[in-house]
Amino acid sequence: MPEPSAEEAIRLQFLEEAQDYLQTIEAGILQLSHQPAVMDSVLRAAHSIKGGAAMMGFMSLSELAHRLEDFFKVLKARPCEDGEVQHLLLRAVDQLQVMITLNRQGVEPNEGWWRTQVEPLLNELQGRLGDPTAEDDLALLSGDDGQQMRVMLFETEVEACLQRLETVLQTPGQPCLKEELAIAAQELEGLGQMLELPQFAEFCASVSAYLQQPNCDVSQAAAHIIRQWRRCQALVITGQLEALPTRLETPETGDEEQTIIDLPPADLNQELGVEDFAGADIESFSFQDLLTSAPEAEPTPLAPQPQTPEPKEMTVRVPGHQLDQLSDLMGELLIECNGLDLQRERLHNLLAALKEKVRALERANFRLRTEYDRVSAPHHFNPQSQHGFDVLEFDRYTDVHLLSQEVMETIVQVQEITSDLELSLGDTERSGRDLNRTAKQLQACFTQVRMRPFADLANRYPRLIRELSREHGKKVNLVIEGSHILIDRTVLSVLADPLLHLVRNAFDHGIEPTEERQALGKPAVGTITLKAAYRGNQTVITVADDGRGLNPEKIRQTARRLGLARDWLETASDRDLWQLIFEPGFSTASQVTSLSGRGVGMDIVRTNLRQIRGNIQIHSTPGQGTEFTIAIPYTLSMIRALLVEAAGMLLAVPTEDIEEMVLADRYPPIETLGSTLIDWESYLVPLVDLTQIFHFQRPYCPVEMEGAPAINQPTLMIVSQGDSALALRVDRYWSEQEVTIRQVEGELALPKGFSGCTILGNGRIVPLLDPFALFDWLAQEPSRAPAAPPVTPSQDTVLVVDDSVNVRRFLANTLEKAGYRVEQAKDGQEAIDKLQGGLHVNALICDIEMPRLDGFGVLTQIRRIPQCQNTPVMMLTSRTGQKHRQLAERLGAAAYFSKPFRESDLLATLAQLIRHA
Repeated sequence: MPEPSAEEAIRLQFLEEAQDYLQTIEAGILQLSHQPAVMDSVLRAAHSIKGGAAMMGFMSLSELAHRLEDFFKVLKARPCEDGEVQHLLLRAVDQLQVMITLNRQGVEPNEGWWRTQVEPLLNELQGRLGDPTAEDDLALLSGDDGQQMRVMLFETEVEACLQRLETVLQTPGQPCLKEELAIAAQELEGLGQMLELPQFAEFCASVSAYLQQPNCDVSQAAAHIIRQWRRCQALVITGQLEALPTRLETPETGDEEQTIIDLPPADLNQELGVEDFAGADIESFSFQDLLTSAPEAEPTPLAPQPQTPEPKEMTVRVPGHQLDQLSDLMGELLIECNGLDLQRERLHNLLAALKEKVRALERANFRLRTEYDRVSAPHHFNPQSQHGFDVLEFDRYTDVHLLSQEVMETIVQVQEITSDLELSLGDTERSGRDLNRTAKQLQACFTQVRMRPFADLANRYPRLIRELSREHGKKVNLVIEGSHILIDRTVLSVLADPLLHLVRNAFDHGIEPTEERQALGKPAVGTITLKAAYRGNQTVITVADDGRGLNPEKIRQTARRLGLARDWLETASDRDLWQLIFEPGFSTASQVTSLSGRGVGMDIVRTNLRQIRGNIQIHSTPGQGTEFTIAIPYTLSMIRALLVEAAGMLLAVPTEDIEEMVLADRYPPIETLGSTLIDWESYLVPLVDLTQIFHFQRPYCPVEMEGAPAINQPTLMIVSQGDSALALRVDRYWSEQEVTIRQVEGELALPKGFSGCTILGNGRIVPLLDPFALFDWLAQEPSRAPAAPPVTPSQDTVLVVDDSVNVRRFLANTLEKAGYRVEQAKDGQEAIDKLQGGLHVNALICDIEMPRLDGFGVLTQIRRIPQCQNTPVMMLTSRTGQKHRQLAERLGAAAYFSKPFRESDLLATLAQLIRHA
């Protein structure tokens, strides 16, 4: 698709702004009956659409906005509480919306559509309200309200116009400068006439006349014209209407004909907040300076001291895809910060290891020198030594002493370098902490940028409730609370349909007819409450009504009719029954209407909420009402997650879902009717063993990460969602991290139970687990949940334990050629650590004489590891004595080979041991 031209982009941007103005108009109309003061903002919005549409060439849109502006003027001067007028105005706003949609598509409404759809509305409104009269205009512009409206329009409309002109003036080449000035002069002249500012209107007319002169030099006069308009703007805002000029004074006319202002220049400069107002150029003078920089001054006798308006915060429109790109970059920054933390931790460990090695080298050198002195002293004893001294009176040095001294000096130098590295690493850590702090601040600020107030979504529903009330004859009042609560824009877009269905259902199923409510002693007007609030790291939205509530028996009857198991229905609790209304095709309505009866609305609610990791709870009391509570994450891009291991796979689980973590043996499993439960705080909670679910046709390989796991034992995670709870059994818990969420794109969809993935600092991709989606999938398709033990991998794993790296490499090559997968350990202690860490092997080949833990120690300790009770251990050693062989056999060695060995015999024995293990 080709990129739009600069002019077309400006036109489309205006249509986006017009959409916001429409929301202001619609909200004002709905509040017209009880808050007449909102008419000022409605008038301003209609006037903005009218003027902007005319300038952009959307003439039909400008005409309709102009007609509505006239009606709003009448309502401002003569308030009307006719409900039909309100309804007609809302229909006219709908036609404005249609026009904006057509203009966005590059289509101008035709005359037939205007004649059939728009004119009848306008004629009916004119018949009820009439046209604005001179008295209406006088009422609008008289007294304080008139001055407030002038100030308001000059702060917004005039300011926007002048800012646009200043942008054109500063653009290289100054495209269409003369045309822009002419359009602005006509627009401002009309504004002056509407606001009853004849001097300002006459001044704008003189600008138009000047621009029509054939010898007009716009490039020289444009800056002066804009300065004069800025001056007029300042005079109107400060209430000095008498000082407004009546004609344009160009630079060549001279100073003698300039309009005289009664204020002395010094007072004027002080009033307007600049040092030299007449000489202030456009770059150094802005309207915001005028509003915020004026110091306190004594009021002049010509005009009362005006109140300084509060400065308005500037807003910028940014395309949504650019925000998405920034969100991705923020995620990458978080990944890089986590990677930097990981690298710093590695450097710390390496530095600690280096310091330990240096100390060990220093001790070894000292022992070597001491031992050499002890051994060599008797051999070098010579009473007639050099210079006549004996060995006690004069030290002797050999080449070994010199070498030892050189090693000592090298050790000292390495220690100095180590100290420098430690200092540099400390500086790097401080810089890293600063970077992390800045990144978190940037993340928080960007999260705020992505937020939109809940009012953007909630303000759609008062109009809906009003139209439904008219159509169905119910009296319903919609109360919105928490309009200021900020919600992620992506979440808002997904919430639109769920909230729409919940509000419609509350109106249709919840609120009773007026006669029924009065018979029950309830107020004749029903109430639907839409509320947003924060709770922890979640946003909670509630939709509540004071209607009839959910009827469990009616839900049970509908379920029987749909064929659900009668035994379960008879014993199901009310909360279990309420969950049925979210099933596709489930509806308790007796007939299908435009509002309900098809059984799809509540299914859409649950489906959409799952897209944003949200959940919904129901609280209902028959005869009193129902409350739906939606809980959604505060942000969808970054979360805190627990990293756990199951079946050799690393998984991320959002912390917001986890209620408790305990060791697996604390709650023993309870087998009941084909399902496994645990008794958690007197509640029977389903247990899902992830190791039994995730089966892969590959050899088992435990997760390897930096550092040790936080819990190196089977662990239960209790996760909750609303009124439901679930226990997940995992092998190990590693750590908690703040991670960024990435969606998996491609033709192959993610398996059920996963909602995305994340990337760790070391580049590892980790799937993000959705526990309840996984449980629902297992419940719906039990045949896919494997109950059989895992398939034995086709490739057996052998652990080679030897302190000689060459022996380990030789054995590894031999075994890999034979089709085995090989793990290595440099001594017995490392082998035991790996096995206790979860490494699964089919056999061990172990040396006897090794540091830290020898082969006999391995034979003793390996039987204490549960998964290694039957693992065969072959001894491969240079010790051929019968004493060593017998001790190894008594400790449980399955075979005993001495070095050198025959390769074929060792491989045959190994295969036989693995086969019979």
